[in-house]
Amino acid sequence: MPMAAFEEYEPAGDCPCLGCAQRRRALARARAIPLRDGGHPAARGARRALVLATAAGVVLGGGGSAALAAATPVPGPGPVSLDTPGGSPQGGRSPLHGRPAPAKPAGAPGAPSAVKRIDRTSIITRAKVWLDAKVPYSMSTYWSDGYRQDCSGYVSMAWNLGTNEWTGSLDKFATKITKEELLPGDMLLFHNPSDPTNGSHVVLFGGWVDETRTHYVAYEQTRPNTRKGATPYGYWNNATKYVPYRFNGVTGGLAEDPAATDPKPAVPTVFPGATQFGPGANNEHVAQLGRMLIERGGRRFYPKGASTAWSDADRLATQAFQSAQGWTGADADGIPGTHTWQLLVEHKGKDIRPTVDGAPGSPPRPNPGTAGKPGAAGKPGTPAKPAKPGVPGTPAKPAMPGKPGHVGVPAAAGTPGRQTGVAGYPGLWAFRPGSSNPFITALGRQLVKKGFGKNYTSGPGPRWSEADRRSVEAFQRAQGWRGAEADGYPGPETWRRLFA
Repeated sequence: MPMAAFEEYEPAGDCPCLGCAQRRRALARARAIPLRDGGHPAARGARRALVLATAAGVVLGGGGSAALAAATPVPGPGPVSLDTPGGSPQGGRSPLHGRPAPAKPAGAPGAPSAVKRIDRTSIITRAKVWLDAKVPYSMSTYWSDGYRQDCSGYVSMAWNLGTNEWTGSLDKFATKITKEELLPGDMLLFHNPSDPTNGSHVVLFGGWVDETRTHYVAYEQTRPNTRKGATPYGYWNNATKYVPYRFNGVTGGLAEDPAATDPKPAVPTVFPGATQFGPGANNEHVAQLGRMLIERGGRRFYPKGASTAWSDADRLATQAFQSAQGWTGADADGIPGTHTWQLLVEHKGKDIRPTVDGAPGSPPRPNPGTAGKPGAAGKPGTPAKPAKPGVPGTPAKPAMPGKPGHVGVPAAAGTPGRQTGVAGYPGLWAFRPGSSNPFITALGRQLVKKGFGKNYTSGPGPRWSEADRRSVEAFQRAQGWRGAEADGYPGPETWRRLFA
């Protein structure tokens, strides 16, 4: 008798026999979540049992259908009904449906002894499995992976907790964070302990919709089925009661090797180039620069967090970090170079000072007796050399060509005021249409103090306006300057005289 050859087969979509039905269910399971990522083991076992049962039926002559009928049924990819007591809109803590009960009995929430490590990519990938399957919402039924089909069961599945949690216990697996720290894979949780049936809900954070950070992409299990969509922060209702949390088992954006003892930094160690930074730049390197500066004491420059779009906040924070290293002039122009990037990446150098001479982010004021060219540190107490027109430290003559203090002076070269506590000149970049920074406020207040504030109907404020330009122009004309020397934009000499 010839030996029968056996191979796996693709069942017909409309075949009603038990074998094809079980085969379709097993294939659906296998395509859902891999076993190594917490998928249900029954999918793999069912396929083996199906092939073995078919083989046995053929060899023994008893027919394949009889053998298949004896195979253990496997729950399909659809919901599996389960009657649960109680009228809560979400199930309580319980093991995965169809799995052995855990060592600790379910019930009152308690801190888990250990959590599985999982990267953010895997969390979102798992969340998309239910999204693609359009899993229907239910508080009393379980999907084929064993997780309950409500909001807390969805987050339990995405985090691969191995148990079904509820809104009253999910926080035991996570750490509370701020809105600015939210990353894909985190959760926004609202739990009403006094009345869990009234509005308690949880969603997965999928990222911000845009840079305004007023809406985010939410993955959630809600009626009628799993959904993904733009959602106002923190939610459509009870918005202020949603609290951001980070799963304690989350790693980086890619899966990490738990055995690694020398983790690499999460940012590129090679400087991406100065062209990636400055006005008009919009890329991930800018956002990474902002995050590194925040870690080094620059939080005050980023009230809304780091962004991929270059702004005055990036320049001020970079300049503050460079100044903290003792750099001046062109070395502290607010644009990161190779050395600045290296210090930030390797967590070396000095952190940003909390305050410098009364102005956030302003470079340190040199010793009043310091001499030298812009950017070069002079020796304290050394008399200043005769300066060329526009060199900080020497008053420029009104008759010099161009605006006083503009000729031959780098944009970031600071000119200290004579009054103690006055910030150094930040550079012409700080005073241009669309600019908004503390230097503009300080400029306006000093103009008012000097009697040149009649153009201000309100303020002064941090955003550059026509009132600022006209007030500066009036001050420049009072110095006897005309034409381009009195254009309303403050140069180093205007700044020095104004704060003198």
